[in-house]
Amino acid sequence: MLNRAQLPDNIDELQALLSAQWAEVSTLKSAHDQLLDEAELLKLERDALKLTASDHQQEIQRLTLLLDMLKRKLFGQKSEKLNRQIDQLELALEALHISQGERIPAQQVEAEVKPPRTAPQRRPLPEHLPRETQTHLPTGNLCPDCGLSLASAKALGEDVSEVLEYVPASFRVIRHVRPRLACACGNCIAQAPAPSRPIARSFAGAGLLAHIMVAKYGDHLPLYRQQQMYAREGVDLSDSTLGDWVGACHQLLRPLIDALHAHVFSAEKLHTDDTPIAVLAPGTGKTRQARLWTYVRDDRPSGDREAPAVWFRYSPDRKPVFGLSVEYTR
Repeated sequence: MLNRAQLPDNIDELQALLSAQWAEVSTLKSAHDQLLDEAELLKLERDALKLTASDHQQEIQRLTLLLDMLKRKLFGQKSEKLNRQIDQLELALEALHISQGERIPAQQVEAEVKPPRTAPQRRPLPEHLPRETQTHLPTGNLCPDCGLSLASAKALGEDVSEVLEYVPASFRVIRHVRPRLACACGNCIAQAPAPSRPIARSFAGAGLLAHIMVAKYGDHLPLYRQQQMYAREGVDLSDSTLGDWVGACHQLLRPLIDALHAHVFSAEKLHTDDTPIAVLAPGTGKTRQARLWTYVRDDRPSGDREAPAVWFRYSPDRKPVFGLSVEYTR
């Protein structure tokens, strides 16, 4: 604002000054109107995002309830069609969770937005995992206000946050060194015996063999995919080598498999079912139907104290195992 002493005496200068002031007021008014329009647009976008998030949350709840219902129906029966429906619902539920996560901004929510009353609590990270502490000190060694050294500064506490990290598995070579020691008498040479290996004349360690077997049979990871994963680590293992190792592990586990088979088939009552699987027929370019058999003994509801167990067997057809006559109930 201008006082009367600052106003010019000339009428033309006064008109020019008033015109400039009016133009400035008009500009400020236009900027104010533009800010109001942008604020209204942001409010509409925020309401739309809230509505979309609410719809997605309701869809997640619906799919979760439907998934729980299908799993309850699956209890006590085996239905491949029901399994496929559950898999599809789990994929849809996973896609919704990913979509909801993409809408969450990287920064914190604005202060004026109050958190929901029933906000889910984050579960603590597992206590059995090893902890690695990284201490982050202020940049520089001087106080930003007074310039004194921070070496003599007093600690007022600390803020601690935990991040779940994944360290990829790594290969390593373990060298077994067996020194030959000659006795001072000159008549004896002592040396420790060579450590045993899971597979004779093979450089595969027990940990590597266990990892390959779990990845193949527990995680359904074929050997050629494992070969590609190992090649990215600079370890070249051929398909034939991996196949030989898996076959040798089968022989190592044969006593356990036979003991499990004997325990399962010694029961007075067996629960069995077969699952059809499509298998490639070499030379024909087609597939044929094989079977994966499951034999379960579990008489705990009848008061039996024997340990329950399950035995699996693959067969290229539907013939009974070891001459058993099996009655099928659906």
